[in-house]
This record gives sequence, structure tokens and C-alpha cells, in this order.
Amino acid sequence: MTPHQATPDVTSAPTRRHVLVAGGVVAAAALVTAGCSSSTPPAGTPSGAGPAGGSGSSVSTTDIPVGGGVVLQDRQVVVTQPTAGTYKAFSAVCTHAGCLVVEVADGIITCPCHNGQFSAADGSVQGGPPPSPLAEVAITVSGTTITLA
Repeated sequence: MTPHQATPDVTSAPTRRHVLVAGGVVAAAALVTAGCSSSTPPAGTPSGAGPAGGSGSSVSTTDIPVGGGVVLQDRQVVVTQPTAGTYKAFSAVCTHAGCLVVEVADGIITCPCHNGQFSAADGSVQGGPPPSPLAEVAITVSGTTITLA
């Protein structure tokens, strides 16, 4: 090469490793984004459940089994029916590590993070590491409609 010839700029050309790593990052970001942006409500979320922070979201009493409940993930509320015809609602945010509870069965609200367990009747701690009960959320029941206050 003579002093007057331009030398190729090898520092700006991507290497095979850079291309593969960048492709992997883009693919991972796409998967995370797809998992977080669904146009359908999460499993267990009845239709009619509105966004967090708003009032007036409702659920049908027919969606709440006796001894069970439904977690309204977008509102961060769990609605339960501890005994036939008695409906309760609590914060769905576990008091231990802030995870959302995911299930209500046999009178127990369960948090998946550290197996925290709460009573479906009053939100009290029934097992695991939570330091305090779930906070009660005001609801009104009119016919077959349960409305969050």
C-alpha cells in the first residue's frame, strides 16, 4: 500500500459476533414485548374489568366460585366468594414482596413468589412469609354484578 492510498476502516465493520449478539438482543426484546402486550385480558380476568386506578370496574357473581375467586390483574384486586352469597375484595399485591397473587382455591388466596397464603374471607395471613394481611377493597353487589368502588 502506498502512503496515498486509503486504508480500509476495519474498526467500524461489524464482526460476526456483533451481528449474532445484536440479533439475539433484538429477538429477546421482541419476545418480552410480545409477552407484555396482549390485546386479550390475562387468564382469570373477566370481561368488563377496567384499568387500574379507575372506579366502576365490575365482574359477574357467576364468575366467582364458592371458596374461590378471580384475580383482576389490571386492577390489582382479587374478588372472592368465601361462602355462598358472600363476596369480598382485597388488594392482589402480596404484602411480602409485592408480587401479584394468582389463584384462589379452597378458601385460600395464593401468591406464587414465596407461597404466601391469605384467607379468602378476610385477607389474613394463612401461611408463608407475608408480614400482614391483604388490604380490603370496597365493593358493591347489585343483582349479579360486583362493582369495585
